[in-house]
Amino acid sequence: MSSVISRGPVRTWRVALGLLLLTTVVTIVYTFVVSLIGLALPSQANGSLVAVDGRTVGSALIGQSFADEKGNPLPEWFQSRPSAAGDGYDGGASSGSNLGPDNPDLRKTIEERKAAIVRLDGPGAVPPDAVTASGSGLDPNISEAYALRQVDRVAKARGLDAPAVRSLVEQHVQAPDLGYLGEPVVNVLQLNIALAALAR
Repeated sequence: MSSVISRGPVRTWRVALGLLLLTTVVTIVYTFVVSLIGLALPSQANGSLVAVDGRTVGSALIGQSFADEKGNPLPEWFQSRPSAAGDGYDGGASSGSNLGPDNPDLRKTIEERKAAIVRLDGPGAVPPDAVTASGSGLDPNISEAYALRQVDRVAKARGLDAPAVRSLVEQHVQAPDLGYLGEPVVNVLQLNIALAALAR
């Protein structure tokens, strides 16, 4: 009976030490692997920063607003989708609105956004991403349809030919991940950088 009792604590210590060694090895291996990935993919590890003329202007992974100090959209730039993150595209307050599709406040907001887009870009169909925020509030992409809807306004504001601006949009359409996950999208920051270069 005493030998059975004495084996209990020994076995417990052996299991505990084994788990300690296993978690230590996993932690070290994980850190090593992540560090190697960071060295192999430095741009991604540093936040996929986008620079123009040596100056960082944003990240390809985080959306931003192209509006004036009062929040009015600047007509010479392609506009991002709405953001529910803080005052808009606030990385420290990333979130969606959490309002359901039948929520009267959300419906009112969507109608107001539709009206604003029609005033800005003229009559026509308004894509869903133009009036709804993403789950994070930081989505850097818009649909191809929303980008194309803005072509005439951007071209007019910059004194450019609409076909040239449309071609620029089409050059920046990114295919779905793995060719079938999601829909084609356009990164707004990268499109606006190319637009600024086109306007020079």
